[in-house]
Amino acid sequence: MFNTKADDGQAHTVSQLNVVGMEAANRSLSVDRQLLDPKFESYRLSLDPLPCYKVELEAAVAEVNLRDDQYTLDHMRTFGMYNYLHCDSWYPDSVYYVDQLGRVMNLSVTLDTALGKPREVFRLPSDLTAYDDRLCASIHFPSSTWATLSDGTGRLYLLRTNTRGGSTTEKWEILFNQELGDPFIIVHSVSVVKSDVHTVEVILLRIEKDELDTRGSGFYVSLEWVSITTMQNDVEKCEISKHRMLHGKSVPHYVAIESGGDGLMIVSYKPFRFITDDGEELEEIKDGKKEPLYYWQQTDEDVTVTVQLPEATAPGDIQIQFSPNHISVRLKEQEPLLEGQLHSLIDHESSTWIMKNHASVEISLMKKDGYEWSELVVGDKQGEYVMSPEKCAAASECLIHLTSEDMNPDPNKEKPPCNAQELEECDIFLEDSTTLCRFDGNTLKPTDVVNLGSNPYLFSVVTSPEEMPCFCLRHDVDALLWQPHAGCEDNMWEHIATFNALGYVQASKQGKKFFTCAPNHSYAALCECMRRIFIYRQPTPVPTVLYNRKEGRQVGQVAKQQVASLETTTPILGFQATNQRLFVLTAKNLFLIKVNADHN
Repeated sequence: MFNTKADDGQAHTVSQLNVVGMEAANRSLSVDRQLLDPKFESYRLSLDPLPCYKVELEAAVAEVNLRDDQYTLDHMRTFGMYNYLHCDSWYPDSVYYVDQLGRVMNLSVTLDTALGKPREVFRLPSDLTAYDDRLCASIHFPSSTWATLSDGTGRLYLLRTNTRGGSTTEKWEILFNQELGDPFIIVHSVSVVKSDVHTVEVILLRIEKDELDTRGSGFYVSLEWVSITTMQNDVEKCEISKHRMLHGKSVPHYVAIESGGDGLMIVSYKPFRFITDDGEELEEIKDGKKEPLYYWQQTDEDVTVTVQLPEATAPGDIQIQFSPNHISVRLKEQEPLLEGQLHSLIDHESSTWIMKNHASVEISLMKKDGYEWSELVVGDKQGEYVMSPEKCAAASECLIHLTSEDMNPDPNKEKPPCNAQELEECDIFLEDSTTLCRFDGNTLKPTDVVNLGSNPYLFSVVTSPEEMPCFCLRHDVDALLWQPHAGCEDNMWEHIATFNALGYVQASKQGKKFFTCAPNHSYAALCECMRRIFIYRQPTPVPTVLYNRKEGRQVGQVAKQQVASLETTTPILGFQATNQRLFVLTAKNLFLIKVNADHN
């Protein structure tokens, strides 16, 4: 499922993402078979108690509801399902949120039995309630002493936090703040030091309206890559040194800057492309796909080619030449539109062409040998092959036994029909064109592309603050965790953990809102919109002797599922996991669930 090197459809995906004329490398994800367990049976429900602690908040969380003009699925995914609780990966068991008073509040846990109240570490200078079109405030921690903050009104802050995570956390200090236009949220940031120059790289996300776009909703997703530079000997002076902009037609599942700031990785359903300073795309793209120069189809006797022409092309401007093994199509005094060696010999004297509506020219090439062609012009990738109606009918006839809706009356016959009703909803993949793309930070060109096919994105998590966030994909029934490695050509994406059968299990949870795992992969957890939390632990040795009833073999390990129900009637707004605890945020309470009993 992960191999992207084989078929034509995947090659087209690379072409779609090749937005600047560069041939991106077609990659695949290599699964570590040692991390798979083909004999995994199921999760056993455990009734072991889960200690749960509740902390009341002084002021409610600064929740922002969707407005009437934020009605698309992308708005719901980005803002309606926003995680208001932020985990500090540099200091375990330290979480943050922004309340209605504009305060950044922190709770750092060392002992469950000595929980204090959340403490204010920073207060936004402006009154958030004065902005009708604001978004939710967002926080990210690029280093152990720096934080990036968006107040949801379009202003970006770079803050010096000094040491975080302890009971004596100092108030944060503003080093940089600037209005950057329309409201945005921060999706990722990193801190990079090169040649005594300190740069904080930040990715900002907006959903914007294109009034000229009449197709669909007219909304598009904007990713702004901002570089804030400070000199090591003058840390008080910060300025934006670079602005780079990407546009796409769907909200990305995953966006992360490489730890050295040299590249960007995006997992998205529809491709993203960089935009020039004057607002133009680096190359003309239509619906995320470059329009083919020509279309061609074939029968046993001939090949028909339709070449697209510039508008208002006169018949006298077209120059087409045939030879037994060569074709040339050009406009007068211009470079050839199509030229090269044909796949096989043709009868050039019987081949013809005709112009259609001043927009295209149709060329009929008569085959000499009747063989099937695999390409029109040897090595040319500007066209697209269209299967003829006759071949489509023949293919349908061969596959009809696989697409029947009738129940199988004879299960022993050679080609039993497929009953679509036997498929479960969680087996159906809608976003089968999702891709993972790596962009070079200097050339802004895509360098590596992976077609994820039927391996949907599940969630992302930071396992090590020095590394890029991991992303989790469904692979068959399992959930596989992948760690990106910046600059590592041979192992750019490493399979580091597997949650057995969790891909299938989570798909059945129709009410799920947030999904994550512990940084050390010891458990995965998901929460519903209201109250219920599901925890799935990795298999552990059992102290007593157990046997599989069907096979009679001894079972050495058991994977446990636990369920927690919170004492609340308000929706869950935030959800974060550490190695020891789960943090769950509602409008007026912060819950701590002790998952692992290990000492800190």
